[in-house]
Amino acid sequence: MSEIIYGIHAIQALLERDQQCFLDIYLLKGRKDRRLQLLIKQLEQLGIVIKITSRQWLDKKVKGAVHQGIIARVQSRKQYQENDLLPLLITRQAAPLLLVLDGITDPHNLGACLRCADAAGVHAVIVPNDRSAQLNATTKKVASGAAETVPLIRVTNLVRTLRLLKHHQVLIVGTTIEADQNIYQSNLNGPLALVIGAEGKGMRRLTREHCDKLISIPMVGTVSSLNVSVATGVCLFEAIRQRSQQ
Repeated sequence: MSEIIYGIHAIQALLERDQQCFLDIYLLKGRKDRRLQLLIKQLEQLGIVIKITSRQWLDKKVKGAVHQGIIARVQSRKQYQENDLLPLLITRQAAPLLLVLDGITDPHNLGACLRCADAAGVHAVIVPNDRSAQLNATTKKVASGAAETVPLIRVTNLVRTLRLLKHHQVLIVGTTIEADQNIYQSNLNGPLALVIGAEGKGMRRLTREHCDKLISIPMVGTVSSLNVSVATGVCLFEAIRQRSQQ
C-alpha cells in the first residue's frame, strides 16, 4: 500500500530516514525554490522517478493544503498498536517519557504535538483509536519530520493502557487548569506519562480518574488557556529540565 506526503520538511526528513520507501515524486512545473532544488537533486541522485505536474493537480491531490510544490507517493509505514507498547517499555534503558493525547482530533494539533515530542525526546506518543486525529498527510506536514521519528501508538482502550503503564511503575500525570499543583511544583522525574486533553474539553472523566496526579500551567495573563501543542511543549520541557538535573 502507498500514501501521500507533501512539503519540503516532511519529504526531506523521510528521505534521510528511509530512502527505499519512495515510489515517485510529483513536482510543480517551473518551481525554482533553492531548498526545493536541493531536495530534487538528492532525489534524482537516488534514481527516484520525478513527474512534473500543474499546481491545479497538486492542489487537488492535497485538497488545497500548502504543499510547497512537491508531493511524494511512498510506501505505507508501520502502524503501531497497543501490543507494541510493552516491548518499547522493556527495551528502554532510560526512564521512559511518554506523551498521551486524549481527544486531540485536529490533525494540525496532532502534528504540532508530535513535533514537540520529537524535540523533547519523547519515546512514544499514545492516542486512543476513537476521537483522535489520524496520522495523515496534513499531520505529517505540520510535524515537519517528527511523524517519522516518534512512534505513534494507537490503543483501543486508553484506561487499560494507563493501568498497564502503572503496572510498570510509570507515573501518570494529567494536565488540567483546575489542578491544585502546577508543573513547577511537581516532580516529573522517573518513568513518566504526561496526559494532555483536548482543547476546551480537556481529558475525559475516566482518563482523569486514572491519573496519579494532576498539574496545571500557571497563567498570569488575561487568556485562560493555551493551544494544546503549546501546553504540550511547556510541560514536556519542564520535565526535560528536571530530568536533566538528576
